[in-house]
Amino acid sequence: MERAVITGMGVISPLGNTVGEMWGRLKQGESGIRRIESFDTERYKTRIAGTVVDFDAEGRFGRKEARKMDRFVQFALAAAEQAVEDAGLSFEQIDRERVGVYVGSGIGGLNTLLEQDAILRGRGPERVSPLLVPMMIANMAAASISIRFGTTGPTLAPVTACSIGNTAIGEAMRLIRLGLADVVIAGGAEAAITELSVASFGNAHALSARNEDPARASRPFDTQRDGFVMSEGAGIIVLESLSHAQRREARIYGEIIGYGASSDAYHVVATHPEGAGAQQAMRTALADAAVQAAEVDVISAHATSTELGDRSEGQAISRLFGGEASQIPVTANKSMLGHMLGAAGGVEAIALIQSLREGVIPPTANLEQLDPECGLSNVPAAATQADMRIGLSNSFGFGGHNAVIVVKRFEG
Repeated sequence: MERAVITGMGVISPLGNTVGEMWGRLKQGESGIRRIESFDTERYKTRIAGTVVDFDAEGRFGRKEARKMDRFVQFALAAAEQAVEDAGLSFEQIDRERVGVYVGSGIGGLNTLLEQDAILRGRGPERVSPLLVPMMIANMAAASISIRFGTTGPTLAPVTACSIGNTAIGEAMRLIRLGLADVVIAGGAEAAITELSVASFGNAHALSARNEDPARASRPFDTQRDGFVMSEGAGIIVLESLSHAQRREARIYGEIIGYGASSDAYHVVATHPEGAGAQQAMRTALADAAVQAAEVDVISAHATSTELGDRSEGQAISRLFGGEASQIPVTANKSMLGHMLGAAGGVEAIALIQSLREGVIPPTANLEQLDPECGLSNVPAAATQADMRIGLSNSFGFGGHNAVIVVKRFEG
């Protein structure tokens, strides 16, 4: 069975548009949450989000091509280009039929849909873009990456809400393990900070309303948390079979050694109150990796900063790891990045890879008083140095989708 290693990484995020910038700011505990400036938020309950700045799509892709892509596709393609360059892949020298693309989006081209709906209502059906559908549909990130690099292997756009990144990475790992691909470009992208989505999430009382203090709004596991902060971006990795990577003498960052998926079978929005599905996915991932609880050095939590979600995940971790739970540090990247929805898993996987490589656990920002109902006791509020080999990354989504990956520092 082939081993799946990480040879390239790419990021577009509220904390920076390269892996180096994002990771450096994450370690420092900086926040990417700011006031929304793309529309007037005066009547909205929530006026803040994790927005991507300094992203010049026209400068990167050219005006004509950029206008054919929704923002989520622009993010995905930019992150994929970074990852491919980082991996040193030359598609002229490898078999493109054995290169796959597994990249999804939870909401897809919502910006495009709303823009074209406004055109229809204001200017009539003759003015609606014929590219509306291909710009809007959620598979277009994966398709655009495949077209950009001319890859003809399996191409898939998983739609598992906010667990997409881990779903894509886990399924890509399986593809490589089975020998059905040599390389898979995997991850997720999202760009859904719109008037409609912010209004809807706000009316559902799901979003933080700390509008006067954006940097302190996302507070995973804290007693004063009041909801998640919407965010956007993309996180893409290049997964490769170990034999293929070694043949071309590629730099190897880490290894995906386990994957577990489950369904809560409980509610379309609310997580299972006891975290049953989360626990099942974590247990399955550890079994797939042949890893014992005591071998896990760090957990990257889904931890969106919602009351029920954080509590159920914390309790699931405590039940699964038992006495080991107090020894394993749990970190929550969304405290600084916000909730990147379908992009969250990919970006957080990259952060975990960097964490294992450098021996640094990023802080859980804004954690002032750990909620005892979360059942956790080891959530570092400041960056922590530690020698780590194995990490667990959790991603959960609406509809009860759960996806967990086990990442290992590469040791040959």
